[in-house]
Amino acid sequence: MADCKPNYASAISTLLFAFFHLQFLSLPIAGDLTVPYEPTEIISLDCGSSGNTHQLGDTAHTWEGDTASKFFPSNLLHNGQSIQAEAQFSPAGVPFTTARLSHAAFTYLFPLTPGQKFIRLYFYSAKFQSFDRSKAVFSVSAGPFTLLRDFNAAVNADASGEDTLFREFCVYVEGNDQKLNLTFSPSNQDSYAFVSGIQIVSMPVNLYHTPPEMNNDGGRGLNLVGQNNQFFPIENYTSLETMYRIDICGNNISPVNDTGMLRTWSADSESKLSDEYLDEACPTNLDILLNHSKIPAYSAPDRVYQTARTMGPNVTRNKSYNLTWVYPVDPGFFYMIRLHFCEFQKEINDTNDRVFLIYIANTIVEKGADVFRWAGGKDIPYYRDYAVNMPHNNGEKKVSLSVKLQANPDDWRTRFTNVILNGIEIFKLNDSSGNLADQNPDPPRTPPLLPPTPQSRKSDRKMVGVLIPAVVGGLVAVIALGLFVFCRRRTFSDQTSSDGTSWWAPYSMSTNKSSKTRNSNLPSNLCRYFSLSEIKSATKNFDDLFIIGVGGFGNVYKGYIDDGATQVAIKRLKPGSKQGAHEFKTEIEMLSQLRHLHLVSLIGYCNDGNEMILVYDYMSHGTLRSHLYGDDEQPLTWNQRLQICVGAARGLHYLHTGAKHTIIHRDVKTTNILLDDKWVAKVSDFGLSKVGPTNMSKAHISTVVKGSFGYLDPEYYRRQQLTEKSDVYSFGVVLCEILCARPPLLRNADKKQVYLAEWVRRSYSDNTVGQIIDRNIKDEISPECLRKFIEIAVSCIQDDGIKRPAMTDVVWGLEFALQLQEASKKKVVKDEVGGGGGGGDKGVDEEEGWLMGEMLFSSVWDGRRGSDSGISSEVATTSNSEDSSSASDKRMSGTVFSEIKNPAGR
Repeated sequence: MADCKPNYASAISTLLFAFFHLQFLSLPIAGDLTVPYEPTEIISLDCGSSGNTHQLGDTAHTWEGDTASKFFPSNLLHNGQSIQAEAQFSPAGVPFTTARLSHAAFTYLFPLTPGQKFIRLYFYSAKFQSFDRSKAVFSVSAGPFTLLRDFNAAVNADASGEDTLFREFCVYVEGNDQKLNLTFSPSNQDSYAFVSGIQIVSMPVNLYHTPPEMNNDGGRGLNLVGQNNQFFPIENYTSLETMYRIDICGNNISPVNDTGMLRTWSADSESKLSDEYLDEACPTNLDILLNHSKIPAYSAPDRVYQTARTMGPNVTRNKSYNLTWVYPVDPGFFYMIRLHFCEFQKEINDTNDRVFLIYIANTIVEKGADVFRWAGGKDIPYYRDYAVNMPHNNGEKKVSLSVKLQANPDDWRTRFTNVILNGIEIFKLNDSSGNLADQNPDPPRTPPLLPPTPQSRKSDRKMVGVLIPAVVGGLVAVIALGLFVFCRRRTFSDQTSSDGTSWWAPYSMSTNKSSKTRNSNLPSNLCRYFSLSEIKSATKNFDDLFIIGVGGFGNVYKGYIDDGATQVAIKRLKPGSKQGAHEFKTEIEMLSQLRHLHLVSLIGYCNDGNEMILVYDYMSHGTLRSHLYGDDEQPLTWNQRLQICVGAARGLHYLHTGAKHTIIHRDVKTTNILLDDKWVAKVSDFGLSKVGPTNMSKAHISTVVKGSFGYLDPEYYRRQQLTEKSDVYSFGVVLCEILCARPPLLRNADKKQVYLAEWVRRSYSDNTVGQIIDRNIKDEISPECLRKFIEIAVSCIQDDGIKRPAMTDVVWGLEFALQLQEASKKKVVKDEVGGGGGGGDKGVDEEEGWLMGEMLFSSVWDGRRGSDSGISSEVATTSNSEDSSSASDKRMSGTVFSEIKNPAGR
């Protein structure tokens, strides 16, 4: 560079570009224009990993693998004390895809500058290689503080209903060049310790700790609940554990949308407000410009102060009404409660406009809460801190910490009988020994499957109450008769099943006969109940020879029912699997009411004792993935792949628009697209599915993020707002997978190729798509078809959901791509036969016709891109022809969107 002549214009342009580029990179993905706080230290360790990765939706922060990290002693890697392991199934993504495990204690050493730090620990409770998840019992210490003691990861995961666990602590690091030792110690010789991820983030000075010079003036200190005018300091030697951080009346706020500290804010779900007043009691104003004159702008995201919970305008009700939040906490500790406030409603413009009462742990802490007076005006964020001791209560593992707001109609000063609250943070403070650990929860009891609704139970009780007096005499006779019939039938069942044959009569809709039916809220004419003995007979008592698939949920068996006449797939969920009772119930409720040519049909289920078993139509060609890059499968031709794409898209389109309510699959991937004996694609596995928003004013539903890493919609991950476009993104990844024949995530690939979706987008923009196509099909694809196919795929994997097409558009586009492929084949055949002779003009006309069709499609597509309205088209129903492949050959654009086959079920 020293030999180059100076080019000042170029240098200035480069500097301007770098400046604006850096300014752009400093912006949050969604939210404010600036980050209020920039941590001096951010350490993110992906434990058990050897490479660097990014968390989905947060490319600004890199997760460093601990294998070559300076924070993990190398001797522990080479002496066999710890191992690294990769989870087979991890829908949550980084850092939950790998873990560091050991039967001996291991320590991470972090050289840090003095100050207060967030320590975040991430655990994925799964079976790693030979490590049994139930034996993950260990303690974690940070210097002199005990963060976790005898922590049973499996029990905590099962109690929470989530396999991913997260704990956040606030710890002060003293001295210059101080090393923070983070030690993981197994509780006994049979147990092991593990961690999936560690994050350390520096905090602003005295964000939660009390400055030495601070007093209680202005409400910044902690008022000790139950002790008038007493101040409770949180000094540097005190550590905290985050118990709850809630955006009242708001949605989940992801770490990338925090104020720079990567905190997670959960949606408000604990209010006792009835649904009747839900909307009117949640005022929101996202356009207000907040004035951070009272507290720092980094205290909480602006979104927290732009939404609030009130009581609504009903003054009469409000006089006897209160808002109460109840949070389970560990007894024997002091807690810090921070309440966030901001007055932004148009009717509140002066002191005394809204004065109310505040109770914490059933003790009054504010007799005249006036947010306008506290903050000194309107649109000014403010918080109030309290400390409360939660003693033990009869040996209970959890006690209830309540926060209650109540209007004060007796206060002559107040103009409005109402309350307001914007956010809540609750922290546990360590005890005198430096301990923050709590007891493990009791193992959850397995809930009964599909209980009758409260209304039906109430009706049953009324009916019983009326009938008992009239039939009490005959009841004894009925019971005796029932016992006699039961004993006779049980004897007959034992005799007939002992030789391996089934005693039940095949289910028939016309006669409505079945060996057993289950009294549940499932439609009895669509779903059949199997006894465990029937399932065992179908699988030869779960013989390993019948296993055709293995997953995190358990095993899938090939089975035979109806005296061997019908071949089925039987999915047996193992206890403690990722798919628990809720997913089992969801799958039954969804599939029992859906019948479509491109959806896997549910035949029935078994819920006998601890067994949760689902019975499906048998798909002889297995999963789509196994035919893309499986070890022993013949690669699919390009025409087969197109047919499969169209079929799967039709199945998803039916879920989004053809069912009674919009259904969002939430786990679209190549292992959930199955192929029958005629290679017809069928979408499967509805355990994570959600019914879409039924309120026309809402375009999404807020829910905990679930899905499969690599297919997960980044917008859904960031905002935790689920829409049909989340399925579109996942299906776009499937299209990329079909074209490239590689998994959606390759951790050991070149940095630019780790994520398939990003690689395809980059190749599309660089016009290098030809370099990423599966070599097995590279010579089969016509250029016209490839252009249309890649256009559809890239449009589906746009980061912004509004820019993605609806599934209607995807179906239409794929059918058109199929037509383009078929047209190119016909043209090649004609050219070979005719030799370009007298049919030449006709060939030109045909080619021009296809080009005109493509231009017409592209113009409509460009005008509709990003629209949610869908394409208005006629919907045709196919006949009951068994020749699905023949039906596929007759597919035309804009038709056959709802191919309901055998709608009456079985």
